[in-house]
Amino acid sequence: MTVFVLSCVALLAAGGCVCVVWAARGGPRWVRVVARGTLLAGELVGRSTRSRDSRDGDADD
Repeated sequence: MTVFVLSCVALLAAGGCVCVVWAARGGPRWVRVVARGTLLAGELVGRSTRSRDSRDGDADD
């Protein structure tokens, strides 16, 4: 079951990356929406990682 969930997450991430590249080249509207969502999710993950690192005192930046 875990392998299935991780495979689905990996496929969604790969699809999001494809949409970001396609949107940068002028893809259709739905691709731009998916790309925006992918970039937003990446920002949120990055912010949560940075805030957790700063609380732990392990920030490498």
